[in-house]
Amino acid sequence: MRLLEERILKDGQVFAGNVLKVDSFLNHQLDVQLLSEIGAEFKKIYSDCDITKVLTIEASGIGVGCMVAQFFDCPLLFAKKTKTINIKGDVYTSKVESFTHKCTYDIIVSKDFLGKDDTVLIIDDFLAKGNALLGLIDIVKQSGAKLAGCGIAIEKGYQGGGDKLRAQGIRVESMAIIDEMNDETGEIVFGTR
Repeated sequence: MRLLEERILKDGQVFAGNVLKVDSFLNHQLDVQLLSEIGAEFKKIYSDCDITKVLTIEASGIGVGCMVAQFFDCPLLFAKKTKTINIKGDVYTSKVESFTHKCTYDIIVSKDFLGKDDTVLIIDDFLAKGNALLGLIDIVKQSGAKLAGCGIAIEKGYQGGGDKLRAQGIRVESMAIIDEMNDETGEIVFGTR
């Protein structure tokens, strides 16, 4: 998606350790119009899938997920990283290793909101190694729901997560795929899959 690539080049910042900072428009402060364009594009891509639920992980995937769910006219469900007292009853859980936070945590989804009659589109802001998506895919499998695919705002193609998932037969569609980043020059090179 050219619009997102242009925004990354304009406002994104590259830091050491393969970190792309896009918090001015994607995952801290949200450019709602840009997210709406992303939502519309995912609706076009997955229009033949009869999506009943959009699934993401708190917190950064929620903004993108809300816009996508709006276009599919379905609920957004987000996996929580901690069980709270307001989640009662049975839950699906999976372990996720975070590239950004350098830790492993459990993600939790209430069984009340996901089941065998659902067709799920997983949405997230970033895809690096694929660990968050693997955790969400595991939850979809536990629920018996059908996985339509995964939609990603920004994929770090050079970290291999998307290729690993595609090799397993999982449909992964990304709005922008970065093949190279240089923290010394700030250069970003986009690719396709």
